[in-house]
Amino acid sequence: MSIIHLTDGYKVDHRNQYPKGTTLVYANLTPRKSRMAGVEHVVFFGLQYAIKKYLLEEFDRTFFQRPKSEVVAKYKRRIEAYLGPGAITFEHMEALHDLGYLPLEIRALPEGSRVPMKVPLFTIHNTLPEFFWLTNYLETLLSAALWLPCTSATTAAEYRKMLNHYCTISGGDPAFTDWQGHDFSFRGMGAVEASLVSGAAHLLSFTGTDTIPAIDLLEEYYHANTDAELVGGSVPATEHSVMCMGTQDGEIHTFRRLIEEVYPNGVVSVVSDTWDFWQVITEFMPLLKPTILQRDGKLVIRPDSGDPVHIICGDPNAAPGSPEFKGAVEALWETFGGSLTATGYKQLDPHIGVIYGDSITLERCKAICEGLLAKGFSTGNIVFGIGSFTYQHVTRDTFGFAMKATYGEVNGVGRAIFKEPKTDDGTKRSARGLLKVTKNDAGELVLHDNCTWEESRTGLLQPVFLNGKMVRETSLKEIRAQLWESEE
Repeated sequence: MSIIHLTDGYKVDHRNQYPKGTTLVYANLTPRKSRMAGVEHVVFFGLQYAIKKYLLEEFDRTFFQRPKSEVVAKYKRRIEAYLGPGAITFEHMEALHDLGYLPLEIRALPEGSRVPMKVPLFTIHNTLPEFFWLTNYLETLLSAALWLPCTSATTAAEYRKMLNHYCTISGGDPAFTDWQGHDFSFRGMGAVEASLVSGAAHLLSFTGTDTIPAIDLLEEYYHANTDAELVGGSVPATEHSVMCMGTQDGEIHTFRRLIEEVYPNGVVSVVSDTWDFWQVITEFMPLLKPTILQRDGKLVIRPDSGDPVHIICGDPNAAPGSPEFKGAVEALWETFGGSLTATGYKQLDPHIGVIYGDSITLERCKAICEGLLAKGFSTGNIVFGIGSFTYQHVTRDTFGFAMKATYGEVNGVGRAIFKEPKTDDGTKRSARGLLKVTKNDAGELVLHDNCTWEESRTGLLQPVFLNGKMVRETSLKEIRAQLWESEE
């Protein structure tokens, strides 16, 4: 598929709809409104990937490096079948092919920035007057490429902030929090690429993941290096087919074989609700206790069904004294014991732990943490598997991402352009003119519009792409530092 097909159909002839004499279109991508309760900043992530993947690699592979006659004929065939013969002309695509690069400048905030609503993440404009049409031709592609990684990065950061908070209260190990949010989302995302970019966004805030190719993406596009740094990792873990193949009558023997023969050392996670979760907790665990405590490692118990809060913290409506009433963590404490943290909360013996990864949301994560604290347990007793219920049940409108033009030049004269619909609640009101972003005295990012060209080239929007080349790159290490140093 040619890269020039990756646009909305209504955009293909906007070049003839702009006023005659138009020579420049300047646009930006901005989160306009949060629909996530309590979240008023988005984490900026994904631009470097989008530029390298699409504006460089895909434009080179499917457009610039293909014969002009081939790519233009292919485009003409598509558009004339779509809009009808003679609907548009194609000399602008021929001219772009002849030029051999994208005549654009993109200026952006540092990736990893926490950006308030209504503040642009980046600006983009053409650098040659005859290619004014190109700026907003790319709106569809850039919007589609960026809203999900920004949204997932924001969501992951909210989980991390919450878990950091409860770690501090309950006296847990801060290093454990790196692993406390684990990405389980790959199979449930809307497409393979969605899994990759969302999975990479998750790894800005955590190191636990089952999305292996997200690590590849960060090495390929963000200078990560698993030989020199921890990008993402996991532990050996079973699935239901493994337990079923061992048969229900042999379930305890499957547990024993796994921890004695297959994984005599290290961490291993075993799904434990294939048949009777409470039997595993109250019968199998006491029988296996000597082996578990003698291992150089941890057995992680994974319930995978039921109400997550009740399974972990206990169901107040269950029979008093029953394992269902106590919940998994308290029941395991009764078998294995543990220690008290510096703030006086119970921490399970390091040879045993729990992970829950079914239908976890920020609200359920908070409820589980609060439930554990109420029972006197550290939140460091639980790992959360964060899946597609969290990362896929979002849209571009979760944070109102929009790429809109705010400035143009016609016959050499600049004009601020904006939209301000009377029928809107203010969400769609755009900035005007050339833009600049600075920090105020509180360290908050602030937008300035109606700037001069000179003013727009100062501030925090710095060049990252110019005339077909990356002029500034960042790394996973730098993005993580930007994200979490700004939080501190």
